[in-house]
Formats: sequence, C-alpha cells, structure tokens
Amino acid sequence: MAHYDVTCINKRGDHYSPHERIQAIGGAGWKHLENDAIARIDRGSDDYTVSRAGRTVRLVVATHQGRRYLRTEPDGVSPDNLLALPECP
Repeated sequence: MAHYDVTCINKRGDHYSPHERIQAIGGAGWKHLENDAIARIDRGSDDYTVSRAGRTVRLVVATHQGRRYLRTEPDGVSPDNLLALPECP
C-alpha cells in the first residue's frame, strides 16, 4: 500500500468554506484529483494522512446527500484538518 502525507488542497471558490468541494489533494512531488484519491482508498491501494498540531489523522471517504468526498477521521479538532491546509501550487 502506498502512503501519502497530504500537505495542501485545491478548492473552487472560498478555500476555507466547508461547502466548497475539494478538487485535489497534494503533497511533496504529487497531486491527486479527489475522485482518484477516493478510488484509491476504496481499492485499498493507497492511504492518505494529514499531520497538524502534532497529530496525524487518516483521510476517509464520507457521503453527504449522495455525494462522496474526502475528510479526515474525527479527532475533536475543528475545523476539519484537511480544510485547514494551504492551497496547492
């Protein structure tokens, strides 16, 4: 299984809005579209994590109103660790 540490995201519109869909996630030397990352997680071929404030949490696939999306496992930190990441170049 390949492991990726997510350090940035790309979103449309307001980067910090939880209502705007993530288009891509990225890290050092790589970038995956959200749908590709979801497929990789579903297949069990790849694992993604976000490290923030001394904590590392996994990315999981969630569903809201029939739409699948990426989020971090709940860890009691708000906002979602993924949404707090900077924009990818």
